[in-house]
Amino acid sequence: MIYRDFKGKKISMLSFGTMRLPTLENGQIDEEQVLEMTRLALSRGVNYFDTAYPYHNGQSELVMGRVLKNFDRDSFYLADKYPGHQISESYNPAEIFEEQLKKCGVDYFDFYLLHNVYENSMDIYLDEKWGILEYFREQKRLGRIKHLGFSTHARLKTLEKFLEIAHEDMEFCQIQLNYMDWSLQDAKGKVELLNQYNIPIFVMEPLRGGKLCSLSYENEQKLKSVYPDKSVTSWGFRYLEDIEGVTTILSGMSNIEQMCENIETFESENHLTENDKALLYEIAESMKNSVPCTACRYCTKDCPMTLDIPTLIETYNDLEFFATTNSAMIIEFMPENKKPSACIACGKCKKICPQMIDIPRVLQKLDEKLKTIPKWREICRVREEAAKKIREQNK
Repeated sequence: MIYRDFKGKKISMLSFGTMRLPTLENGQIDEEQVLEMTRLALSRGVNYFDTAYPYHNGQSELVMGRVLKNFDRDSFYLADKYPGHQISESYNPAEIFEEQLKKCGVDYFDFYLLHNVYENSMDIYLDEKWGILEYFREQKRLGRIKHLGFSTHARLKTLEKFLEIAHEDMEFCQIQLNYMDWSLQDAKGKVELLNQYNIPIFVMEPLRGGKLCSLSYENEQKLKSVYPDKSVTSWGFRYLEDIEGVTTILSGMSNIEQMCENIETFESENHLTENDKALLYEIAESMKNSVPCTACRYCTKDCPMTLDIPTLIETYNDLEFFATTNSAMIIEFMPENKKPSACIACGKCKKICPQMIDIPRVLQKLDEKLKTIPKWREICRVREEAAKKIREQNK
């Protein structure tokens, strides 16, 4: 197993993310298989386990708590997250933190994160009224949190703003990073920013939810022509090994087979060449069904609705590749008069666009696509109801 140093700790480069645990036909987590996977992971050198309050509607923490009880507490690092990104009338970090410790059956978390600091949650995390950051500083001082950090799906400007305020408290940052998002979500810019602050990078979605495991026949053959014995999946992981600042790579493995394949990839270092990386970028570009917006912002100057058209098109491109709630939620929380549905199709933007993009048509298609994606508010409501049931069961 490849390891990276984090403040004197030796962390496996492959980590076990528990957002996509194996499930039974009734939808419940297959705890027996999770135990088998955890035993295999530890025996092969994986020592970082990542869970979160909303994963599997609150069941992930409980299952991982019971599973990890079978192993020496000093043999693994456990990470959990505070759900300040969820929609709520109030935020009580102490209540949630104590519940998480109980659910996981531990006295402390090795790593603890502010979950998804982004455009609509940053102010919540920094609001003195809720005292979130202050509370977790204190838990770190007491030793109940060994290392404090955050995860983010924010755009680069938001990340810059957050770090300007809170970088002294943040020991690590978890970002979505893969060879597709290097350009699609400007992961390159985020990596450069985090390296400027000397903040170690923990990677989530290294394979874009599995999207980068199943390439077209043509693209797969391009990779096989270079390394016939290497899997498409291994290319995605190998790409991340040489990126400056990357400390560990979380994989949401859902069965033993995936875990065995991933562990084998990380048994030894096998660096990609610059030509290899160029090939991956070429494949990434071929997979994009993107609108060629350069964010010149000419279109915004005369828009009668003052829409942030480049941001809307950026979201459209992201959703065209892989529709997710994470990508859509930035628009969900925009004022109604700033959403794509507010476009009156006057055509002024289309006339001035240097790329000759039919912007009104793109915004119409974006509005239609957003209607097919579950609302973040509804997801939060369902998760909160599930969490309440768990709390009642544990009383």
